[in-house]
Amino acid sequence: MIKNGDKVKVEYEGMLDDGTIFDSSKKHGQPLEFIVGEGNVIKGFDNAVRGMKKGEEKKVKIKAKDAYGESNPQLIKKVPREQLPQKQEIKEGMVLVIGLPNGQRIPARIIEVLNKEITLDLNHPLAGKDLTFKIKVVESS
Repeated sequence: MIKNGDKVKVEYEGMLDDGTIFDSSKKHGQPLEFIVGEGNVIKGFDNAVRGMKKGEEKKVKIKAKDAYGESNPQLIKKVPREQLPQKQEIKEGMVLVIGLPNGQRIPARIIEVLNKEITLDLNHPLAGKDLTFKIKVVESS
């Protein structure tokens, strides 16, 4: 049985409620490797793998709070249009990469474009969404 501190390799497929696959180990060309309980994956995924055995497969639904969190309205920001490069075409739905003062870079989705102002959503793209994962443990130690 897998427990905290175990190193595991899992094959997985992540789906939204409508069945859309948003990520998979197949897409990355190899199983996901991580140490259980160290916070390297979302909390719900960590919890789902704990207690499984090598070769075991399961399907699990992870609530938003145990995935990428609920959508935070404080992460919706309005910025003056002039703060963005003037030559860059700006459209709703586009994702920009924003540099923070600490050097970190985060994605920001444009949710509204007005003449002088743009509204950005700095939440993780999967925030507020329940996720379903098919998980198969291929290795554990």
